[in-house]
Formats: sequence, structure tokens, C-alpha cells
Amino acid sequence: MDRQTLRQRMNAIFQDIFDDPSLQVSDDMTAADVEGWDSLSHINLIVAVEKAFKIKLTTAEVRSLNNVGDFISLVERKAA
Repeated sequence: MDRQTLRQRMNAIFQDIFDDPSLQVSDDMTAADVEGWDSLSHINLIVAVEKAFKIKLTTAEVRSLNNVGDFISLVERKAA
């Protein structure tokens, strides 16, 4: 899957989890940039991405993420 398609699928997941159809992810976006991104929505986001891409993320992998760009890159590696 190319990065653009991956980004579009991730964006749709973010829009669903945060109930915001206008939300557009960017590589430098962090939890502080998204209204309602708290610990519970973070878990929901991880689970939704794991299901959508049929991957499993470790706690260490999730903790190493600094922004959405890192998240997309991680999913890109795991889903390959």
C-alpha cells in the first residue's frame, strides 16, 4: 500500500474516532492538536488502526510515537 492510500485510510479512522469529519491528519500533528484526544480515545485509535490494517502494535512501539507521521510510518512498516 502506498503512503498516500495509507494516510487516507488513517485519516478516515481519525475522523471516526474523534467524530470530526473535517479532521485532516498531518505528520507533525500530536494529541495536543486534536480536541478530545485523551487516553481513552488514544486506546480506541490504536485498536481501530490494528483492526483496519490487521496488525498488532506493542506498548513500546506506541510509546515511541512522537506524532502522527511516526504513527503512519509505523503502520506502513507493520502492514507491509
